[in-house]
Parts: sequence; C-alpha cells; structure tokens
Amino acid sequence: MTENQKLRALPPVEASPGVLVHPASDRALATEHWLLATHREPRRARLEWQEHQLAVLPLGALFSACRLPARLVLALAGGTGPSREVDAVLAEVLEGGPVICDPHGHRYYALVPATMPTSWRAAFRDWEPAGVEALGRGAYLGVPRVDLTAYDPRTRASYWSVPMTSAATLCAPLAVARLITAAQQLLPSEGTE
Repeated sequence: MTENQKLRALPPVEASPGVLVHPASDRALATEHWLLATHREPRRARLEWQEHQLAVLPLGALFSACRLPARLVLALAGGTGPSREVDAVLAEVLEGGPVICDPHGHRYYALVPATMPTSWRAAFRDWEPAGVEALGRGAYLGVPRVDLTAYDPRTRASYWSVPMTSAATLCAPLAVARLITAAQQLLPSEGTE
C-alpha cells in the first residue's frame, strides 16, 4: 500500500442494509474534536472559534503544515486570488487533503502528517527559495472553524480552501511535493529579464 493510499479518505458509501453511514454533521464534529485535541485547553480554542472564527493551534503532534505562498498556488491553479476554481484545483492535486487559505497573508497551508517537516527536511531546504516552509513542533497555526469553507471577499477571513472531510485526514506528502514542483516550473525564474 502506498503512502497516498494510506492517507486518502474512502469515497462516500450509499446507505444499504448492514452499512453504517455517518452523516456529515457527525464527521464535522469528529474533525472539530480531533483538531481541538492538539490544544492544551480545548475549551479555550473552541471559544476562539466562537468569538473570532479562528483558533491558534499547536503543530507537530497530530499534524503539521506546509506553508505555500499564494503566488505558487496561483501559478499552478491559474488564478489571481482565492476562488472556488483555485480551491477545486487544490482539491484535485492534493487528492482531497485539507488546505487552509489565509487571504490576508497571501498563503495556503496544506495540513500534512506531523512527521513531514523532519522526514522531508532536505526537500524543504530545496523549496525555501520558492517561499515554502515546513511548520511543525514549536509552530502554531490559525485554524478556521470547520464550517468556514468558502472565501468571503468582504471579510477576507481565513477559510478551508479544501475542507477536512474527516478527523485525521491529511494531505499526502508526495502530493504536496508534486504540487510544489509543478508550480515552481510555472513561475518565472528569479533574476531573469
């Protein structure tokens, strides 16, 4: 079994006798609890979601993040800013792995296994000139509520560009690497005329 197959969510199953189906609301609640489990004070993080729609969660235990500059993502997606089209491209390229968009910071965050910053250390060094950064132990990430899944041009608030469909469903490292490599090839070379 490949790493992509291990991390990929199964497709939805239709209800039939003997098949247990979990509604989307149950999966969203499980995802919420899983994300909050990273925080020392889950109630405080939940309050941040209620008051600010964003909770600052520690990385490196259950998951880490790969910070991607918007220009890299937009080069691949062919967009000019956050949009449903860009979100759809990310969902396809990252095989449904969760991504957070920060329109204010002009960044996207692919949520990856907690070990990726260390196990892919050499690759991240190679990607540094493109502005890609691994965020793991000791780093924190502003994570939007799980129901914020569309870009709002009025508020420009962070949202789930690709929603987390189930607890512990993350981007496959190889899919993230392919995205970065393909996008780098589309960007104009630095220092050329």
